[in-house]
Amino acid sequence: MLDLGRLRALHAVAVHGSVGAAASALGYTPSAVSQQIAKLERETRTTLLERSGRGIRLTDEAHQLAVTAQQLLAIVEEAEVRIEERRGLPSGRLTIGCFASAARGLMPRALAELARHHPDLDARLSEVDPHLSIDLVARGVIDLAVVHDWDIAPLPTPPGVERAAVGDDLCDILVHREHPLAGRESARREELADERWISQPPGTVCHTWLTRTLRATGFEPLIAHQAEENHTQVALVAAGLGIALVPRLGRGGLPPEVTPVHLDPVPTRRLHAMWRTGAARRPAIRETVRTLQELWPSVTSVTSVAGA
Repeated sequence: MLDLGRLRALHAVAVHGSVGAAASALGYTPSAVSQQIAKLERETRTTLLERSGRGIRLTDEAHQLAVTAQQLLAIVEEAEVRIEERRGLPSGRLTIGCFASAARGLMPRALAELARHHPDLDARLSEVDPHLSIDLVARGVIDLAVVHDWDIAPLPTPPGVERAAVGDDLCDILVHREHPLAGRESARREELADERWISQPPGTVCHTWLTRTLRATGFEPLIAHQAEENHTQVALVAAGLGIALVPRLGRGGLPPEVTPVHLDPVPTRRLHAMWRTGAARRPAIRETVRTLQELWPSVTSVTSVAGA
């Protein structure tokens, strides 16, 4: 009899590509995941992982077993959904993937609310880029993803995945206090042609929006510095090294060297919650989405004041 926990570990390694990444997603240590895989190899009398340079690769047998594991996990999920649905209350483990600024500005309050009102629900959070978290939901690695996109760079919804709007997050241009725009109420995109930009790296949603939008105004943006964290971008702006487009959610207070300027029209990114269609009946999913939507107005009012 194959152990479901060991199959889950193999499936996570297949999805994430390494033992360390799988351990992070599952909330285990890398050693614990390696032990699970080793036990599964003994149970199946099959080599599942092989060394490949500094990393590992799955054998053909491991890939086949991982496909079977995904099918079994889907069946188990359906059984868990039915049990939780009959109880009518959020319960069990709920794994949530969320991008950094929402993990900082929205999720702590949401998770605290869920813990206070639903003690039988074990909600667990991991920071994940939106492009990756959607795929993790579709594959059954996480239960719920909080993602964002922009009007000109929408994120696709894969088959078998549903979404609900959480809210709109407004963005500002951040400039040094001695920058010519610092005393302005607002600025137009056409005025930013000669600026040195601080941006997230290529491949991220924010970078895609910035480059597409500025190219649409007729110029190629000069991206001088790249930083994944918004707080790092703010620090670079404070040093006078460029300007940045930074959302308000999770931004917090700005240092005295940095001034926000409204961009006309105001850039807006949209937050969504996404989950698998098969889990849509779970009270845990419905209650978490409701909590996010209910908290959003108070979160955005706080971030708007803090960032001004």
